[in-house]
Amino acid sequence: MSALTTHRPLVLAAVMAANFMIAIEATIVSTAMPQIAAQLGGLALYSWVFAAFLLTQTATTVVFGKLSDLRGRKVVMLSGIAIFLGGSILCGFAWSMPSLIAFRLAQGIGAGAVQPVAMTIVGDLYSVHERGKIQGWLASVWALSAVLGPLAGSIIIQRWSWAWIFWMNVPIGIAASAGFWFYLHEKKSEALGTIDHLSAGVFTIAIAAVMADMTAFSTAGWGEIGILSAIAVAAVAAFVVQERRSPEPMIALDLWGRRSIAAVNASSLFAGMVMIGLTTFLPVFVQGVMGRPPLMAGFALSAMVLGWPTGATLSPRLWRRFGLRNVLRAGAALIPLGALAFVFLRADTPPIVAGIGSAIVGFGMGLSSSASIVLIQEIVDWSERGSVTAAYLFARTLGSAFGATVFGAVLNFGLMHTGLGAVGPDQLRKLLDGAAAANDVLKSALDGSLRVTFVSMFVVGLLVAATAALVPKVKFAARRAPAE
Repeated sequence: MSALTTHRPLVLAAVMAANFMIAIEATIVSTAMPQIAAQLGGLALYSWVFAAFLLTQTATTVVFGKLSDLRGRKVVMLSGIAIFLGGSILCGFAWSMPSLIAFRLAQGIGAGAVQPVAMTIVGDLYSVHERGKIQGWLASVWALSAVLGPLAGSIIIQRWSWAWIFWMNVPIGIAASAGFWFYLHEKKSEALGTIDHLSAGVFTIAIAAVMADMTAFSTAGWGEIGILSAIAVAAVAAFVVQERRSPEPMIALDLWGRRSIAAVNASSLFAGMVMIGLTTFLPVFVQGVMGRPPLMAGFALSAMVLGWPTGATLSPRLWRRFGLRNVLRAGAALIPLGALAFVFLRADTPPIVAGIGSAIVGFGMGLSSSASIVLIQEIVDWSERGSVTAAYLFARTLGSAFGATVFGAVLNFGLMHTGLGAVGPDQLRKLLDGAAAANDVLKSALDGSLRVTFVSMFVVGLLVAATAALVPKVKFAARRAPAE
């Protein structure tokens, strides 16, 4: 990357715009999804709107990161933005829940390119010392999206068509693309190597098969479940075999066998499940059960996204005094503590309780994630640092994909066993519009099903703390203190 010809401030502005475009999806889509589901129908497919995005993002993040090394950051970033914007435009024209899910797959592919390459561009342009301040600015993008997402989502669905929650990405993406096109200049990449397309394809099939299998447990018969389970096992086995034989594997499987890395990655995976469970189902509870407006639901959720950068900013200050491992464990322990608040939510519970629980979960994730990344990067050689970081990010995203499917299956199972049967779009629309008197049965069914979902989320939160507790005492390289 040539610093002489690249305008760093304007490229950083483009990076922040691209990150904002991806970050705001987490809150704005969650805020509007109850109304979208009410209009399009297909409540049983509700969680797949989030899982589809995460599926393709998970499958492509590592691929696009490596492709940027081989073909250059600029071309991959511009391609990713174009794919994301194309998916966003199509999402706005969705006519059914299956079509929306299909277009979200395209959005996820674009996000899989934008996020890792944006982080790589920052690493190319700024020194380690400068990057500390830059990372704080990038974290502020997520905090800003947490505030603006619910507000923008509620205004859009109240005054205009919900399609604009997707179409609003277009001007942001165009502005970011212009910044990269005119101000990011790089030398032609001379890196050697190729992308293992077979590994990428088998990996995508394996993840899709596993998620479909989990969803089938609440919606299909035992025969179909058995077939999907067999496909999932075979696909995962094929992926492992392919990764072990590939000269350039997507995921360095040998790194996962080290106790420190395995424990951190497992905790990251479970934390991803909690995060997506909270993002997906808290707005439904606040609007559908508590009867609060979409704006209130969005801000209850945004407390988590605000707590995250706060914890991440405070975390480095605590490392010197308490040690990386202890900060990691403390942050992980806060996650089930915050999740416990959702177990006790009722229809008449003040929404502030949900906000406090969200803030505690986000703060804990901020503490633990910052400490986790530094710990695993410092216990490996420089040549393994990129692979171990990618494995950590992959575990978090994979956990989010699994969480959307698992908690969605729990919700569907609860609804099907309340005696209410399938929930139709008209029923959900009436409930969200505030016609509670005509929907007492549906409200009660949704209350009970979401309560079971929140209990499941709390159990997964306990697994976050338990796996983090397994991180052993480690020592860094010479002249470094133990991670204690």
